[in-house]
Amino acid sequence: MKPKQLFIAIFVASSLAVILGVVDHYFSPVSETVLTLTRWLTWLLFIYWAYQKRSLTGWIVVSMMVGCEIGFSFPGVAIHLNVFSNIFLRLIKTIIAPLIFSTLVVGIAAHSNLKQVGRMGLKAIIYFEAVTTLALFIGLAAINLTKAGEGAVINIQQGQEQRAEKLLAQKQSHDVILDIFPENIAKAVADGQVLQVVVFSIFFAVALARLSEQKRKPMLEFCEGLSDVMFKFTDMVMYVAPFAVCGALAYSIASFGFDVLKNLALLVATLYAALVVFVLVVFVPIGLIIKLNFKKFIAAVTEPVTIAFSTATSESALPKAMENLEAMGIPRKVVSFVLPTGYSFNLDGSTLYLSLASVFVAQLAGVDLTFVQQIEMVVILMLTSKGVAGVRGATFLILVATVDRMGIDPHKAFVILGVDAIMDMARTGTNVLGNCLATVVVAKWEGEYKD
Repeated sequence: MKPKQLFIAIFVASSLAVILGVVDHYFSPVSETVLTLTRWLTWLLFIYWAYQKRSLTGWIVVSMMVGCEIGFSFPGVAIHLNVFSNIFLRLIKTIIAPLIFSTLVVGIAAHSNLKQVGRMGLKAIIYFEAVTTLALFIGLAAINLTKAGEGAVINIQQGQEQRAEKLLAQKQSHDVILDIFPENIAKAVADGQVLQVVVFSIFFAVALARLSEQKRKPMLEFCEGLSDVMFKFTDMVMYVAPFAVCGALAYSIASFGFDVLKNLALLVATLYAALVVFVLVVFVPIGLIIKLNFKKFIAAVTEPVTIAFSTATSESALPKAMENLEAMGIPRKVVSFVLPTGYSFNLDGSTLYLSLASVFVAQLAGVDLTFVQQIEMVVILMLTSKGVAGVRGATFLILVATVDRMGIDPHKAFVILGVDAIMDMARTGTNVLGNCLATVVVAKWEGEYKD
C-alpha cells in the first residue's frame, strides 16, 4: 500500500470510529462488536503504518494507542502489564548515573575550561528561575480563570485516602541547599539523586583537570569509552520502549478508568490548556529569540518527550534526550551539564501544576485566596519545588505542605490523586521539553551551538 493510500485508509477508519462512538453515545446504540472491530481496524492500520515507517517514535505513538485500547477492552489483562514499564525504567536507571558521570567528566576535564563550567551554571540557574516563575504565574492565571474548584462537591475515595497517607508517611525534611551535595556517591546513585551525581561528577572532573596530562589521559580515555558504551546501551534499551509505553498506559487506563474524569474533568482540562498556553507564550518566543531551528529541534525532542509523556517519568527520557541533543549539534559538555541539572531546578510542567492545584484545593475548600496570598504561595513554591526530583511523590508532598501553610485543610488535596496519573503525563512531558530547550538556550548563550 502506498503512503498516500495508507494515510487515506487510516483517516477513514479513524473518522468512522469517532462517528460510531458519537452515534452510540447520543443516538441509537451501536453494536459493541461493530465498535470494537472498527477500533481494532484503526489500530491495525496504525501498526502497519509504524511497520512501514520503521521509526522508534512511530512505534511509541502506536503503542500509546494500543495500550489505551487494551486498558479499556481487557482491564483484567492490562492490570498486569505494568511489568513492562517497570523493566524499562529499571534498565534506564542503570544507565543514568554512569552516563552523566562519563559525559560530564569528558566534557569538563578534556577541555580544562573551568571558568566556563561556572559560567554555564550561573546562566542555567538564571534561565531556570525565570522560566519556572512564568510557569507558576500561568498556572495561577489558568485556575483563576476557570475556577475549576468552586462549588465542586467531590468525595475522597478510600483508595485515594490510602495512597495519600502512604505518600505522607514517607515525608522527610528537605533542605534545598544541603540536598544538592552527596554524602555518599553510591547512595546517591542508588536513590536516583540525579543532581547529586551531577555535583560529584563536576568535582571529580575539576580535580581531574588539575592533574598533569600524563595522569589525566588514562581516566579520560576510560570515561570516553564508558560514555560511548552507555549510549550504545541506551540504543538497545530503547527497543523495549514501545512495550513499556503500551504496558504503562494499559495499566493506567485499567486502574483509574475514564469514570474518574467526570468530577475532575475541568481541572484536567485546565492543566492541559495551561500547559499548551505555556508552550506557546513562553517556549515558542524563547525559540524565536535564540533563532532556534524548530524543525530540527522538534525532530530531536519528539521521541524523549513522547516517552516521558506515556511513562509519566522524566528519567525514562533522559538518556535518549542527551543522545538526540548531542546528535543535533549541542556539545556534550553542555548537554551533560545543563540537562541533568534541569531535572531538579527546571520542572516547568510540575511548577505550573503546583500553583494551579494549590488554588484548586483552596477553591474546593471554599477559601477565597486574595491576590497577595496567591503571590505569597508562589514565593513558597519557588523555594520548595527546587531540587526534589529524586523524592518519590515529591509533587504531592509539596502540594500538601503548601496548602497546609496557607491554612487550608490538606486532606482536600487527596481528591487530586484520582486524576494524578493523567495530569502527571502532561507535566512530565513538559518538564522534558523545557529542559531540552534550556540546553539549547545555554549552548547558544555560550556560543557553543549554531544551526
